[in-house]
Amino acid sequence: MPDVGVTNQGGSMSTPLRTRMLNQMALRHLAEKTKTSYLKAVTGLAEFYMQSPDQLTEDQVQQYLLHLIEERKLAWSTCNIAFSALRLLYTAVLKRPDGAFSIPPRRKQKKLPYPLTIEETFRLIKFTRNPKHRALLMTVYGAGLRVSEVVRLKTWHIESSRMLIRVDQGKGNKDRYTILSPRLLRELRYYWKLCHPTIWLFPGQNKNHPITAGAAQKIYYQAKERAGITSPGGIHTLRHCFATHNLEAGCDIFAIKQMLGHSAISSTARYLHISPDRLRAVVSPLDSLPRS
Repeated sequence: MPDVGVTNQGGSMSTPLRTRMLNQMALRHLAEKTKTSYLKAVTGLAEFYMQSPDQLTEDQVQQYLLHLIEERKLAWSTCNIAFSALRLLYTAVLKRPDGAFSIPPRRKQKKLPYPLTIEETFRLIKFTRNPKHRALLMTVYGAGLRVSEVVRLKTWHIESSRMLIRVDQGKGNKDRYTILSPRLLRELRYYWKLCHPTIWLFPGQNKNHPITAGAAQKIYYQAKERAGITSPGGIHTLRHCFATHNLEAGCDIFAIKQMLGHSAISSTARYLHISPDRLRAVVSPLDSLPRS
């Protein structure tokens, strides 16, 4: 990524300014992905005006944010990353007053996920012939993992003696445990005998590095196509399936919350709204009316 600063004509951030921003992000323990996104956002501002960010006014920053929203029509989440990055730059690094620019609040959206049925999930796994790909998809579904978590599993995270999978530094920088099913353990042992992973449970082409999240997504999409599944969603769908199918089976919602690594029970409770078995069990008040 280009240096963010100050060539007056180059529209980038000077190396000292970039270093100061990196230091501020390190102090806040931001994830590497977040650091990259923030630097990209600040570089976008500098390139837009062809000036170093420390030479811009608050009105210019606000106009740039409006440009992202109204002209480029970027998603609110993308604009929020830019806003957060610029707020960090101008308040923490350049020591300007807070609240000088803003973006509109996010519109509240309540979108339910599209989990697969149990039959579709079975078909997805059945049509995945590659042992590594099959084991990866089964691990996401069988343990309710995020794609960022499954790709960073190490071989010693599979604690077979306790029938648990350890998730190190999941979302929110939290460690947790989730279940290791006997069927998944058998599949992982079969995969290990064939491929002998050493450090990373699912290594990439370079055995010293894990498979990328993008590669895992591609594995899921290929499996979905082979299985003839047309419902929307990527590999995160399997995590939704873990939650939904467990609720349908009568699993305690607080146990599911812990295994998913949710901070609030409200995040887990949304799966109550997409469980068809629960809906079908409800008796309509119409049926309780006397027959005419």
